Amino acid sequence: MEALALPNPSELSPHLLGFLDHRFGTLEDLLTAPNLAVELSKSCSDLDADLAAFHRNLKTLIVSWTRRSIAAKTAVLRLNYRLQNLGVLASQNDVVLGQDLPRLARELLRVEAVRGYAETALRLEALIGDLEDVIFSENVAGTVKQERVIGAVKIVADIDSVLANVAEFQPRWRRLLNSVDDRVEKALSVLRTRVVANHRTLLSSLGWPPKLSVSKIENGGVSAIPNPLMLMRGEKRESYSQSFVALCALQHVREKRRHSDDLGFKAKLWAIDELVSPIASRIEYHFSKWVDQPEFIFALVRKITSDFAVGVEEVLQPLIDEARLVGCSAKEAWVSAMVQMLSGFLGHRVFSVLAQRYKEKEKKLEVGSSWLHLIDLIVAFNKQMQSLVNSESYLLASELDRFEGFSGGLSVLSIVCDRLDWLNIWAKIELRDAWKKLKAELKDDRAWLVESKKGVDVLTNKETERFLLSTREDHRAPVIAESALKMAWEMIDRGQTLPAILPRIQFIRSTAARFLWYFLNVLLLRWKGTDLSPENPDDETLMRACGLINAAGYCEFKLQQWSDDVNFLEMKMAETESKNPVKDNTNDHSCFFDEEIKSLDELETNWLMEIVANLLRQFELLSWEYMENLKHFDQEQNRFCPTTTSAAMDLAISHDLIEALDALRSQLLVIERRLDHFIFSSIFGIDIRFSEEGVNQIGADMRALFSVFQPFCARPEAFFPCIRDSLRLLEMDKGGVKYLQAVLSSDENRIKCLRSCGISHVSFDQVEKILRNRKF
Repeated sequence: MEALALPNPSELSPHLLGFLDHRFGTLEDLLTAPNLAVELSKSCSDLDADLAAFHRNLKTLIVSWTRRSIAAKTAVLRLNYRLQNLGVLASQNDVVLGQDLPRLARELLRVEAVRGYAETALRLEALIGDLEDVIFSENVAGTVKQERVIGAVKIVADIDSVLANVAEFQPRWRRLLNSVDDRVEKALSVLRTRVVANHRTLLSSLGWPPKLSVSKIENGGVSAIPNPLMLMRGEKRESYSQSFVALCALQHVREKRRHSDDLGFKAKLWAIDELVSPIASRIEYHFSKWVDQPEFIFALVRKITSDFAVGVEEVLQPLIDEARLVGCSAKEAWVSAMVQMLSGFLGHRVFSVLAQRYKEKEKKLEVGSSWLHLIDLIVAFNKQMQSLVNSESYLLASELDRFEGFSGGLSVLSIVCDRLDWLNIWAKIELRDAWKKLKAELKDDRAWLVESKKGVDVLTNKETERFLLSTREDHRAPVIAESALKMAWEMIDRGQTLPAILPRIQFIRSTAARFLWYFLNVLLLRWKGTDLSPENPDDETLMRACGLINAAGYCEFKLQQWSDDVNFLEMKMAETESKNPVKDNTNDHSCFFDEEIKSLDELETNWLMEIVANLLRQFELLSWEYMENLKHFDQEQNRFCPTTTSAAMDLAISHDLIEALDALRSQLLVIERRLDHFIFSSIFGIDIRFSEEGVNQIGADMRALFSVFQPFCARPEAFFPCIRDSLRLLEMDKGGVKYLQAVLSSDENRIKCLRSCGISHVSFDQVEKILRNRKF
């Protein structure tokens, strides 16, 4: 048997020589020759099949076009014959004008449509052929040059331009559009595979990824990691730049085809992912060792991300700009890729294991502690990554949406948003931990302490009695109310780090909102344990009851304050839209914590009415003996009838009425003082301007208020000191206002000046605010 003679190398084409050199670099590569032969045979068969299908399609189109052209030619000849014999066939004019001409017009339109379809199909076939020639010729050669990739990108842009025109003016050609899209996507997939393979080879030749030293991480130290991107020089830098730009250009055209309506580039960068992928493969071994010590995992990722961030921005950002990826940041893409790499590992190796162990009852406490520790590390890591991404555009986006914090690709907690079962586990753990802390504080006797009844006057050091029932502005609530709200806000603050708004709402509803209902139940149970009995009046019991009302009022105020924040307004809108996607004209005026606020307000009202009712029953009981002994008036009167009756002021008060009057006096004092502070805070505590007419109106209104108490006292305004001082300030003339403002700004003799004006119960800041809002 004769041996096969090898061809002369000089007779082979350069492409074929390059292909052979690439495939058979060593003797061991000869063993792959059979597989290569099978691959080439299959590729040739596929190309032959595609070419045969194209020929069949082309023949079909040509035959169809020819048939319609013959029919049109026949119709024209028939019309010409009838027009020449118009004098003979006068009776058939109506048929010609009414039937044949419209039919001919329709036939001509069909012919034009077929011609346009054929021309478009031939043009697209030529462009796709050019694209496949570029790609498959590169495949045979084994190398991908930037010029060829850019050429392929331009061809795809021309194809997309033709397809856009077809989609706009010929929407019925759907099969043509789908067929071309499929072939272009297949060609781009092959091209991407080749470009990525060459890019990986180039990265490997540059020494990427660098060697990582984790010994200092485990010992709590850090060490600098060299960045090969910063060490590139000359030809290597040029080769990498071309490969990077080619990969970005290819991704750009791919994303543009899929999201043609989007402005800017928002996808992850393939070239950045190729930098992160080998790093992930190298550090996964260390991650596996540190599953029980996640702080080392976060420290290593944070170190790698920060060390390479500067080099990535300096080297790759100009290349991204060259590729015309509008709105794309190299540093943000780098941080996002590293965060996603960490998220993937935590999701598969940490959270999934903890979620499985949480199902075991005896391990719930241990899992809860590990879970909260992991969340703390994630929140801290997210904040560090946020400070690392320090571009102006990103900071602007953060101002527009602070609760988003990071986009989904820049937050490790995105894995929790994708797994609602993990979100529910986290919420349960947070709620149980907060409730445990609250119960521990409830055991402390000082938890229900409120401020002392004695306070210091604003302008003097004289002690004055404060009000028992505080308004929401005072916030004189028990310590436990502040602690409960702090715990609730901590859960809200952690939930705000979730990148998606609906999971964020679900988390806050499942943790902070439910915790607040638990605390409301605590207040209710403590109220039931408060023995408000008219038979056994006790000041301490009354103080405890007022403390509970203060606690409910403080919680109501803080919840309303939170709900007025723009972030909670956005969450409320998103929650409403998710429950009712169909928009209607009805306006929803409820806030995020609307149900909680209504319940607290109802409790305050009911408890206050219960206190008032108890005080009335107490007065009734204390004055019962006095009412029963009214007959002694008649006896005394008969006894002293012959003599001159003494003045009423010379008589001592009946012993049976003293205790009842004393209790009633203290109760009325509480009501008047609370009313004074409430009206003052409601009117003068906000920024509202007072014109001359406004001053006259508020003066008339307050005098009407004083008149309500006029039958019970000679000077009722004395029981409303804050309102009285405010009216005195508003009724000053322009000169007096300017003089008082000058004195207050100089900080000399302020107390003496205010006293001379009769002002003694309003603070300096409140005086300045009232004077500033006075209009002349």
